[in-house]
Amino acid sequence: MKKTIAMLLAVLLLAMTLTACGSTKGAPLAKIQKAGKLTIATSPDFPPFESLNGDGKVEGIEIELLEKICQELGVELDIQQMDFDSVLPGVQAGKFDMGVSGISVTEKRQKNVLFTDPYCLAAQAIVVVEGSPITCKADLEGKSVSVQTGTTAESFCNENGYKVSSFQANNDAQSAVVQGKVDAWVIDDLTAADMVKAYNAENDVKLVVLDEPMTTEPYALAMAFGSEDTVKKINEILNQLLSDGTVAAIFEKYEAPFTSPKN
Repeated sequence: MKKTIAMLLAVLLLAMTLTACGSTKGAPLAKIQKAGKLTIATSPDFPPFESLNGDGKVEGIEIELLEKICQELGVELDIQQMDFDSVLPGVQAGKFDMGVSGISVTEKRQKNVLFTDPYCLAAQAIVVVEGSPITCKADLEGKSVSVQTGTTAESFCNENGYKVSSFQANNDAQSAVVQGKVDAWVIDDLTAADMVKAYNAENDVKLVVLDEPMTTEPYALAMAFGSEDTVKKINEILNQLLSDGTVAAIFEKYEAPFTSPKN
């Protein structure tokens, strides 16, 4: 009996140790400030939030927002590029302090990572070729759509019975609708506006963003469990940046409409 109790205690101690180790995958504020940098994972194919400029440098709304946050934290911003579907798993595994790429807050994602408070509200837009018979969300019933892998657009369309073609990059999802491989392309509204404008300026076949969105959702910054004090501090900074108009000014710089989560 004593041996059994001892074994049970040993198993319990091991379980507690493993749990404690698991919680260290996050990025406590002291750890970030000691390192002197905030390392973020992002997929820079999501203008105006993240994209590559002519010098191959990542720029965009979220990058400027994070530069403001890093100034307040007293650290540098370290940007690591990857495919979108690797961003959250990398954060969850503790490889990066934060994940950003126009990430929508969902119940499923909240089971795996921590989110800051939302900094804006966005929507999933429906994009079609000009002249398409699809003019509203209802017209998509039974139709095929292209999406980027790992996005809420992909999850929503799969869960609601659409025929989904997923692509690693939004450029490929865009090409699919242009080439007639799918009936529509579903993507975040601000990125849709940016990419459609750029595409239409250089091509004869035009794309149209429908007035009716597919969904509406909040955007936030993602961190691993164990980063609770960092998230709390960032929320304080975000609240100030929203209140003093800094976030709105960043959106305006990129000619992007801004919907505050505080409305």
